[in-house]
Amino acid sequence: METTSRAGAQEDTGAPGGSTAEGGPAARRTVDGYLSAPFPWYGLDEAFTGPRWLMQVTAAADGTVQHGAVGHGDEPTIRAAAEDGLDKERFAVVVTVAANPVRRSGDGTGTLEATSVSSAAWLAGSGLLSQTWPAQLDHSMRDNWLAQQTEVCFDLADDLQGDDWSALSLPVDGVPTPFHYRESEYGWVLAGSTGSGVHLGAYGRGMSAYGLGFSVVKDIQAYV
Repeated sequence: METTSRAGAQEDTGAPGGSTAEGGPAARRTVDGYLSAPFPWYGLDEAFTGPRWLMQVTAAADGTVQHGAVGHGDEPTIRAAAEDGLDKERFAVVVTVAANPVRRSGDGTGTLEATSVSSAAWLAGSGLLSQTWPAQLDHSMRDNWLAQQTEVCFDLADDLQGDDWSALSLPVDGVPTPFHYRESEYGWVLAGSTGSGVHLGAYGRGMSAYGLGFSVVKDIQAYV
């Protein structure tokens, strides 16, 4: 997808098996990066009344924010599945990606690929993987599993018309909007576009995607 570097007021944690740009608490940022974005952030609409929390923003080489995510519900933890095989966490993460054409990189040394719905799908899919730890894997094996599954996720995002995806219509700012949707044993992922110059991705588990709605975040401070 696009070539970016992380941005935010806090430094990276460097945690082993750390998250992607749309990962969990190990990749948390303060609100500063969100406030500097030149596009609107999206989250779940007012029908969701549970906890909301910041995650992380990512910027290009020139410092321009390109995408980021906000969370809803239980903050996911990277841990092996419970002994009973049931994951008790209930969360949904919404990824906002600036809709950009092919463009020069900030340092003038190359170009950045255009962003698309596939970009949002890949970021959402890799974000879900970053919060997944199959019970049969130890620390060393999980790194290999994560690398392999992230590559699969990239291939899936590059083929949104394929059989692995189904169509789902959800409200965005009150308007029914088409999304690409898929489920796995680890949770669900969806991706689509808005009329506000951004692409949306989302992932979660324990919360059904079918009842969700999205809207512009009016006050990002509500996520702090």
